[in-house]
Amino acid sequence: PEFILKELTLPEIAEALEQIHFPEDETRLETARQRLAFEELFLLQIAIATVHAHNKRTTKDHVYQVPGELLQEFKRSLPFKLTGAQARVLGEIFDDLRQDGPMSRLLLGDVGSGKTVVALAAILYAVENDLQTAFMAPTELLAEQHYNTITRMLAGFDLNIKLLSGSLKTRQRRLALEEIASGYSDIVVGTHALISADVRYERLGLVVIDEQHRFGVAQRSRLREKGRSPDLLVMTATPIPRSLALTVYGDLNLSVIDKPPPGRKPIKTALRPLSAREKIYEFIRSEIKKKRQAYIVYPLVEESEKLNLKAATREFERLSEKVFPEFKLALIHGRLGPEDREQIASRFRNGKIDILVATTVIEVGVDVPRASIMLIENAERFGLSQLHQLRGRVGRGESQSYCILLAEEKASETATERLKAIASTQDGFEIAEFDLRLRGPGEFLGERQHGLPEFRLADIIRDAELLKVARKYAFDIVSKKIKLPEKQGKLLKQTIRAKYGGLLSHLFGG
Repeated sequence: PEFILKELTLPEIAEALEQIHFPEDETRLETARQRLAFEELFLLQIAIATVHAHNKRTTKDHVYQVPGELLQEFKRSLPFKLTGAQARVLGEIFDDLRQDGPMSRLLLGDVGSGKTVVALAAILYAVENDLQTAFMAPTELLAEQHYNTITRMLAGFDLNIKLLSGSLKTRQRRLALEEIASGYSDIVVGTHALISADVRYERLGLVVIDEQHRFGVAQRSRLREKGRSPDLLVMTATPIPRSLALTVYGDLNLSVIDKPPPGRKPIKTALRPLSAREKIYEFIRSEIKKKRQAYIVYPLVEESEKLNLKAATREFERLSEKVFPEFKLALIHGRLGPEDREQIASRFRNGKIDILVATTVIEVGVDVPRASIMLIENAERFGLSQLHQLRGRVGRGESQSYCILLAEEKASETATERLKAIASTQDGFEIAEFDLRLRGPGEFLGERQHGLPEFRLADIIRDAELLKVARKYAFDIVSKKIKLPEKQGKLLKQTIRAKYGGLLSHLFGG
């Protein structure tokens, strides 16, 4: 719109196109780029603001009373007091739940910041208001771990908690579906099996999605369709830079747990060459003798000729027989069945295993306070956020914890830069910012996000300030704080339909 061009002193489109192709000087080239980048960001934010406004206009048919005894009892049962950051975020969630329209909130928290406790408090608030809740995780292992954690933390409460995953036997699945449909199950934990066509809920009021970056907008809205406008809480332990959160999750309100629980010591992280392996083994031995536990992580389960990586299975045999014959070792990986995985994880938690040899299945969710050392083999093969997630498995108890990155000295420059970055800071948001610069948004998010735009000129890192300005204008226009002349309003609607029509019609069901 013309008034924005005037207020931001940006050129008209014809001049911008001319200067981007045939610039008279550097300054006019950059001004033209900014003008075209602003337009890309502005149009996206108009689409996001439209989704946001639609969500606000929707009313839900369930009402939340003031938190009651169940929630108080849960807080009393915790062996710790909620941190200030957790209490603040919980307040934001409860305020949302009491609104007439459904909650749409993204909970960002670094590894080990205590998001699960916050999610559980929200779940119990829904349950005591006679609503069912669905908790969706991206993999079976994660769903199992969440199910076990929730069952353990709510052991003293009279609640029915159900696990629904693809590996359930036919009879178990049928029984689970009956309990969910009848409303007997209060909390349903599972993978994307939760959005299968045959799953029906009696009174789904709250949906919690973990590790949101692995699910697209489509799956998010499909789970929502299982209830009558249920509230939505989306969590991720992959710290997402604010600029990216505004782009990909702009339709969600943002809550950030920015402080870890008190008493956690920073994890000492060291980058070491392969030649230091024996010394590292000696160090692990000395720590285990102090009644501590260790993880040794490998990138693959079976040897790949192409990548020539040490296979976790073969290495496990070598470590058990030749390196640490005096200790108890176990191997955990994604190809084990759910019962075997849980049995191993539980023995490790109970101190019956000294060293857990693992693939990245332990990336999220295993919480063992006595585990104080992690050795990551072929660290150069891992992404930055993945290394940060893995490192978060240690440092959960009172003793000093260590993360040792063992890497090829011939590793590429980018890989070496990544490893130096992870060794230099504990701050997940700082690491994510660096990772985003290194890889760009598409790759940073893993799978391609449904609806993550391909910008031609805008760069969400370099143009973070521009993005904020574009967002403010877009939300003011959609909420009618700013009234556009009729002709401009029509033109803007046509442009949005042409550019983001598919995404919007999917979200609004046509």
